[in-house]
Amino acid sequence: MSEFIGIDLGTSNCAIAIAKGEASPEILPISQVESTNGIGERDLLPSAVYLPSSAEFPEGAPALPWQDEARNWFCGSHARARGALQPDRLIVSAKSWLCHPQVDRRAGILPWQSEKVSEKWSPLAVSEKLLAHLLSNFRETEPSLQTDHTVITVPASFDEAARSLTLEAAQQAGLGSATLLEEPQAAFYAWLGNHESDWREQVGAGDLILVCDIGGGTADFSLIAVFERDGNLALERVAVGEHLLLGGDNMDLALAHHTASQLEAAGTSLDEWQFLALVQSIRSAKETLLSDSAPAEVSLAIPSRSSRLVASTISAKLTRAEVDSIVLDGFLPFTAPTEMPLLRRPGGLRESGLPYAADAAISKHLARFLTRARENIVSSPTLLDSIGGLKKTVTGPLIVPDAVLFNGGVFNAAPLRARILKLLSGWSGIEVRELLGARPDHAVAIGAAIYSRLRATGKGLRIKSGTARSYYIGIQSAAMAVPGRRPVVKALCVAPQGMEEGTSHELCDREFLLYTGETSEFRFFQSEIRAGDRPGEILPDASVLEESAKLQIEIPPPSGHQPGEEVPVRLESRVTELGNLELYFIHPATSQRWKLEFNVRLQ
Repeated sequence: MSEFIGIDLGTSNCAIAIAKGEASPEILPISQVESTNGIGERDLLPSAVYLPSSAEFPEGAPALPWQDEARNWFCGSHARARGALQPDRLIVSAKSWLCHPQVDRRAGILPWQSEKVSEKWSPLAVSEKLLAHLLSNFRETEPSLQTDHTVITVPASFDEAARSLTLEAAQQAGLGSATLLEEPQAAFYAWLGNHESDWREQVGAGDLILVCDIGGGTADFSLIAVFERDGNLALERVAVGEHLLLGGDNMDLALAHHTASQLEAAGTSLDEWQFLALVQSIRSAKETLLSDSAPAEVSLAIPSRSSRLVASTISAKLTRAEVDSIVLDGFLPFTAPTEMPLLRRPGGLRESGLPYAADAAISKHLARFLTRARENIVSSPTLLDSIGGLKKTVTGPLIVPDAVLFNGGVFNAAPLRARILKLLSGWSGIEVRELLGARPDHAVAIGAAIYSRLRATGKGLRIKSGTARSYYIGIQSAAMAVPGRRPVVKALCVAPQGMEEGTSHELCDREFLLYTGETSEFRFFQSEIRAGDRPGEILPDASVLEESAKLQIEIPPPSGHQPGEEVPVRLESRVTELGNLELYFIHPATSQRWKLEFNVRLQ
């Protein structure tokens, strides 16, 4: 019987689902260290790695029975708890570092800026270790487990370098040729699987569906159009959002700061260790106060470190009114559809680290996404046709969905879902409905397993998607030198938005000149709002695009040419069956080909 595996390699938590044959996918328990001497199983594996000191665990770091007891690291729930006491030894948010273009993602940089860890890990290595833990867990319990049909999810906002590195991590972990799937699409596949017999009763031709995915550390938006093709309903992903480091952790931190300030006003100050403990207490209290039968308030107990046999605790409380004010009104305020988020904090110098969202108002980020989505759809006649023409684009500056599918742990709270729906309905003037029956914590892994089976068998409704954005390479213009004026960099579209797996394009019928034999710099650009650009199209000025990476590489000259020569080449782009973008330079005279790797070190 074939086994179809779906892995949610999450920023905050990992999950794994398996579908055997035609059976519905099941979330599998994940064995992990839960205390120094305790092992347990949970349906989620916190994406946390702890690197203890040599004297912290004299006999080696805590390990599972089948793991090497001499290891100097461990991951999961106890790693996260231990790291709350020793944050300089804790690695979290490795997935966000994996898509950070301004760091070397292969270098040992984590824990970030820690002075206590002598041998740091790369974002790539952390991803590989988490995947290897998941694989080892199930090879121990199911020795016959085959990984031929494994799908790993990534944010829709991941760039090509991050996608390539994720595939590399999967290979290093022993998962072979895994396939990538965008997380919002995985959530939608899970919803379809949960409503096989009645999903057409909730959506119909002409509907535009927003997948709103907010987890612990990130927010991810996608739009999926439902349209009719040959008498049947079809689906197409028509827009994806930017990578936003904004989520439930921000809400916990805001509530913790509020509580700490109240304690300080009453004469009690918290040290750094106590504040971290408060954040942990706030997380569960917030979930309680946002539940359907929430009490008016929840008591908080903050431990103190003390040399006394019994350490004292500090008492505090958190009320439902405070949560509503800080979480709902602070992160999901009722804003106008034209209110855009602050994209960068004022000031010319910023501490190095992750590019966290500068504006906490998710409402404004959602308005920006829907405004850019409208611009993207209008730029492409194909996408316009999939949403039924211009009628959805003439109501205002943004395009508003007909329905919302919620995903991510944040949306276990009904008040947050209700606020998003009310906000969207206010922008459009029509009632935006919720797609019922979602599983916010596990949908991504379940949807990945469903997609794995769909790819292998060809049975089921598939979302037409392809590349999430359009990609370009910079070209120096052939212009005369003018004092004080630098030549304009043009942009050649190498992969249009929506370019599907297994397809390739020869980029126009013209030749370009490629400098060989010495190190050259190649610049890459991308756009989420230019779906209408075609492969081979040249934009006269690359400044209208977002620069995504620079690659420094030496390309050897072809036979018969000397280093330093410019040789004529044609360009070809290809999206592999695994969803990886490749770009080739082809020398017509010798047919020699050079491939530009998106997963090499980016400078």
